[in-house]
Amino acid sequence: MDFFIADAHAQGGGGGDPTFSFIMLIALFAVFYFVLIRPQSKRQKEHKAMVAGLSKGDEVVTNGGLLGKITNVGDSFVTLEVTEGTQVKVQRVSVAALMPKGTIRSD
Repeated sequence: MDFFIADAHAQGGGGGDPTFSFIMLIALFAVFYFVLIRPQSKRQKEHKAMVAGLSKGDEVVTNGGLLGKITNVGDSFVTLEVTEGTQVKVQRVSVAALMPKGTIRSD
């Protein structure tokens, strides 16, 4: 009957090498750290520095896709001029990217 059902490997007696299991666990953690955790914390630091350095006249894009020029900078909020005469107040942390000067063209 052995050819229909394979013998269980646990019947052989010993298990695997515990040192190998521990090394694999450490290696898995290292992969997660270098692939997921480290790049994410680097992006967070860059974003925090960019938000702290916002100043009047900078052209930015918000997380919602709104493109505008900063006209006023407060502690928690910035005022964006989307078009001439239209200003919107948004949170500083919602600024996603700093655009190069001249992105917004005045026609």
